[in-house]
Amino acid sequence: MRNVVSICLVGLFIYVGELKAQSVKNQAIKYQNLLALIDAFYVDTVSLERLTEDAIVKVLAELDPHSVYISKDEIQEMNEPLQGSFSGIGIQFNILRDTLMVVATIPGGPSEKVGLRAGDRILKIDQENVAAIGLKNNDVRKSLRGDKGTIVSLVVKRKREKELIDFVITRDNIPIYSLDASYMINDEIGYIKLNRFAATTSDEFLEALIKLKAENMKDMILDLRGNGGGYMQAAIEIVDQLFKAEQLIVYTQGLTNPRRENISTAKGIFKEGKVVVLLDEGAASASEIVAGAIQDWDRGLILGRRSFGKGLVQRQFPLSDGSMIRLTTAHYYTPTGRCIQKPYEKGLEDYHLDILNRYKSGEMISADSIHFPDSLKYNTLVKNRIVYGGGGIMPDIFIPIDTTANFKYFNLLVRKNVVYPFVVNYMDRNLKKLRSKYTKFEDFEKDFEVSEEMLQEIVAMGEKEGIKKNEEDYLAVVDDLKLHVKALLARDLWESSEYYKVVNKNNDFILKAVEVLSKPKLYHKELDNE
Repeated sequence: MRNVVSICLVGLFIYVGELKAQSVKNQAIKYQNLLALIDAFYVDTVSLERLTEDAIVKVLAELDPHSVYISKDEIQEMNEPLQGSFSGIGIQFNILRDTLMVVATIPGGPSEKVGLRAGDRILKIDQENVAAIGLKNNDVRKSLRGDKGTIVSLVVKRKREKELIDFVITRDNIPIYSLDASYMINDEIGYIKLNRFAATTSDEFLEALIKLKAENMKDMILDLRGNGGGYMQAAIEIVDQLFKAEQLIVYTQGLTNPRRENISTAKGIFKEGKVVVLLDEGAASASEIVAGAIQDWDRGLILGRRSFGKGLVQRQFPLSDGSMIRLTTAHYYTPTGRCIQKPYEKGLEDYHLDILNRYKSGEMISADSIHFPDSLKYNTLVKNRIVYGGGGIMPDIFIPIDTTANFKYFNLLVRKNVVYPFVVNYMDRNLKKLRSKYTKFEDFEKDFEVSEEMLQEIVAMGEKEGIKKNEEDYLAVVDDLKLHVKALLARDLWESSEYYKVVNKNNDFILKAVEVLSKPKLYHKELDNE
């Protein structure tokens, strides 16, 4: 009897599958007929390729906010940050007053090997003039990137050099790092900041863990603020370093995708130390997988503001012309069963205005403004604390948005590209003196101060860009401005970790995380939800 039932079920599944296939075929024929009619009888000339792309985009937009069409021209650019490398000459650049400037050369890259320097102005690329022609960032990328082993020639103007300098550079693979910073905040607390979850992220994270443990790290701050996600597997491997064996990290499930669980292994090298994860409204997807797993297993504390709320899993499917679609195939769930995808039933516009609506509702200022129904209530797996699903990861410790940093004057100076050009000019004039005086970052951090003269130069540059100084606004942000300038100088003199060493000194998130980790009773009080 059991065999008969099994045979019937198999037959039913095959029949349902055939019905679906026939339905898809019928709709494809219908659309094919439409295109044929347009091509044969429409009054004007149209692009059938364009019509098809527009139709695909419209269909996917009706499904959910994260199912998207990617043209064949966009595929490489979209995938590069996640693949972890691209082929090029290895520089960071900026277009300053219509001049292409080298901001930094990537250590060990092709440009550094031939002697290109920060501050060099690139006037020609492959004999084509690129100065004062309205060059855009995308134009530069197209010119400087190319297949590994190919050659690009540059003509460069270097300050204090009378003659122009010619360079011939062979393109090579250039790494894209997903780890912005890793350093010891004090004798026992380490800090790691990730900007995305890419193919190389778990290796970068492990390398940072090993380095910090060798420097006596007992506890860790993991900064995921502004990290919009990336590969789910990278998030799983990060959590695996922090968990004991046989703990559920995340599971996925969809209408045609059966439940798939991801379980921790025994290979983790940081299973015991205290952990604080920093989140904000810009942290999404893979960041929320990490934070959700840590929160659900009471492995650490989440500090900051409610995360973005993306709990949908996408899979890439190639199309016949080399383009592809990124289609949502499942939801992911935290170990307690939470789906943290925020609602999107009201359409794309409402979905993308969610962060602004949170700000208007007061949520960014006070945690008391956030309300979830009891139906979204869950309990953590060890301490039985209450957590919520249905729209991002709620922090255990709330940090309000810094309204000072959002004052209009400071924002305008940054947005209208006043501050960084000042830093570039200052480095041009003072690089030799700075490197001679500050051979170690610790000396720079302790002794260097942004002078009043430097600030007045920034103010004057701002006024040339139409940014009028208001004394009240200026006094409110002058300390932030000093810190920002000093951090940018530190980054240009050393690396991105030094930038964060400066800006984190007065950061509310960092100060609170250090306080919690430095006081075990406070840490465990929050973890026990007392």
